[in-house]
Amino acid sequence: MNTNKALVNETEDLPGDFAIWIFILAEMLVFGVMFIVYAFARSNQIEIFNASQLTLSRAMGTLNTIILITSSYFVVRAVSSIKSGDSRRSGHWLLGTIFLGGMFVAVKLWEFNQKFSAGITLETNDFYMFYLTLTFFHLMHVLMGMIILACIVYKLKNGDYSAQEHFGVETGASFWHMVDLLWIVLFPLIYIIR
Repeated sequence: MNTNKALVNETEDLPGDFAIWIFILAEMLVFGVMFIVYAFARSNQIEIFNASQLTLSRAMGTLNTIILITSSYFVVRAVSSIKSGDSRRSGHWLLGTIFLGGMFVAVKLWEFNQKFSAGITLETNDFYMFYLTLTFFHLMHVLMGMIILACIVYKLKNGDYSAQEHFGVETGASFWHMVDLLWIVLFPLIYIIR
C-alpha cells in the first residue's frame, strides 16, 4: 500500500494520467531512433539530402510550425480554463486547437500532393523516404490528437470535467504537447538543417 502512495506522490507533478506519459516516452523514443537513423543516412548522402531538401516548401513548414505552436497555446488556455471552473471556455479553446490541427493536416496534405504530383515516392531516394515516412507518421499523431481532443470536448459538454476533476483534459493536453514538440524537432531536421 505504501508503494502505491509513493507512486502517486511521485507522479502528482505530472499533468494527466501516468499511462499517457509512458506512451509519450515510448513515442519520443521511436521518433528519436528515426531521427538518429535519418542523421546517419544524411551524413552518408549529404549532396542528395541537400538537393532534395531544397524541393520542400520552407514557407509551408514554417506555417505548420506556427499553427502547432499556436495550437499548444490554445491547449494551455483550455487547461487553465477548466482549472478555473469554466468548462465552456475550455471546450472553445479545444475546438480552436482541433481547428488548427485541421489546418496543419490540410497544409501537410497539400505538401504531399505536390510531391506525389511531381512523381516523388518513398522509392525516389533516401531523403524522400525519410521525409514522407517521418511527416506521415507525425501526421497520424496529429489526427489521433484531434480525435482525443474531440472526445474531451464531448465530455466537457456532458459536464464530465470540472475545476476539481480535470484529469482527462490534462491528459489530452499532454499528448497534444508531445505532437507539437515532435514537430519542433522534425521541422528543422527535415526542412532547414543542411
